[in-house]
Amino acid sequence: MGKTLAKSKATSKREVQRGLVANMQTWQKVENASVASTGRVIEKTENPIVRLTMEIIQRDSQMHYRVQEWIAESLTGRAVSLTPDELGEVWKMIEDHINLEKQTLELAHEALGSVKGSKGMLVQAYLLEYLLEDEQKHNQMLARLKNIQRGMYPYA
Repeated sequence: MGKTLAKSKATSKREVQRGLVANMQTWQKVENASVASTGRVIEKTENPIVRLTMEIIQRDSQMHYRVQEWIAESLTGRAVSLTPDELGEVWKMIEDHINLEKQTLELAHEALGSVKGSKGMLVQAYLLEYLLEDEQKHNQMLARLKNIQRGMYPYA
């Protein structure tokens, strides 16, 4: 019975991996459609706010495509690893970057606070909110990377 259960788990893992690869490939098609769609809007408008918004979304969609491709390849190609030595070699630089990201968060909060409630500053507030959210996302990504580092170095 133990071998059957192990085989079932292995099959299940393979099925999950195949499903995830299929999902990534479908998602990539949607990201490509998003890039094309934003491109059409950019071509059609001269409005700098709309163009900038579409350019931001377009670049994000291009990066999403790359991440989805990496995820799929990590399940179908060679094994992916991150060793404590590899992370340790660059960890001081990553910590330095974490401090930079904290500064960008402070600046974003300060800038947004200065325009909140100000008449005639809706577009600036809109873009500052975008910047703040993006900086928060960077901070969260680095925090999760730090969790990976802590898992490798439990006493770090």
